[in-house]
Amino acid sequence: MLSEEMGRARQIVYDRLAVQARSRADLEQTLAKKQVSAEVAAAVLDKFEDAGLVDDAEFAHAWVQARQRSKGLSSRVLAMELKRKGVADGLIRDALDGSILRRRSKAAHRLVQTKLRSMSRLDDTTKIRRLTGLLARKGYAPQVAFEVVRHELGAEAQPLESL
Repeated sequence: MLSEEMGRARQIVYDRLAVQARSRADLEQTLAKKQVSAEVAAAVLDKFEDAGLVDDAEFAHAWVQARQRSKGLSSRVLAMELKRKGVADGLIRDALDGSILRRRSKAAHRLVQTKLRSMSRLDDTTKIRRLTGLLARKGYAPQVAFEVVRHELGAEAQPLESL
């Protein structure tokens, strides 16, 4: 009976990991919903961790890279998402190290550059308001948003001034 439950738990974990990487806490919740006992779940997940198939540190790094690239989210929002997925605070901090700050800044600049292309007819005040609002909705701090917008508006105006 116990080996039957272990086999079922292993299959559930394999199925979940086949779709995408998961945190240990996420897999624990899935097993609990499927009525796998806590002891069996812990034993199975320990084996998956030993094999390197469940690794919260690697999961956090991959999550941050993917979400930063696809959504341009700030580190604060990414940290909240990882916290909801059950990743430990120390692992979240490690995933959001200095390289993320550089990528975050680049992502904010890309967002503003892309949006600026469709705002050529607007006055600077409207551009600033809309662009800082865009970055705020993505989770960027106000000072970061204003700095990025000021820089990109300056870069946009330079080609015109050189004529």
